[in-house]
Amino acid sequence: MGIGKPVKQALILVAGGILLLVGIALLVLPGPGLLLVLAGLLVLASEFPAVEKYVDPIRDRAMKAAEDSVSSPLRIAGSVLAGLGLLAAGVVWGVVPGLPLAGWSTGSSLILSGLILFALLIWSYKRVQARRAANAE
Repeated sequence: MGIGKPVKQALILVAGGILLLVGIALLVLPGPGLLLVLAGLLVLASEFPAVEKYVDPIRDRAMKAAEDSVSSPLRIAGSVLAGLGLLAAGVVWGVVPGLPLAGWSTGSSLILSGLILFALLIWSYKRVQARRAANAE
């Protein structure tokens, strides 16, 4: 037997709310904040139509930010260096016990942020290259 509509709405509200809150936090912390805000809004909009009016503006800003991140070799190099810095910081936080919030919980979140940065960088680069190829034809 399926779950009831109120339970489904509550689950979507919690999942979308968590994505939205984590995305907002990642706007100032290292990570893909705008994309998680977009994901949270998309989840919430699937059940709550009033949220849909916020999706398109955030989608436009997230896609513009993704494209801007690979608009020049200097920006790509900066993003790669930031990703490598996150990976290195994650390892350091995982193995050096004297640091504030030391341990693998902090270290693994930094490493995960670095890996997500690389994945988004590759995705953005491929997206921009595909768009340029389509415009050239």
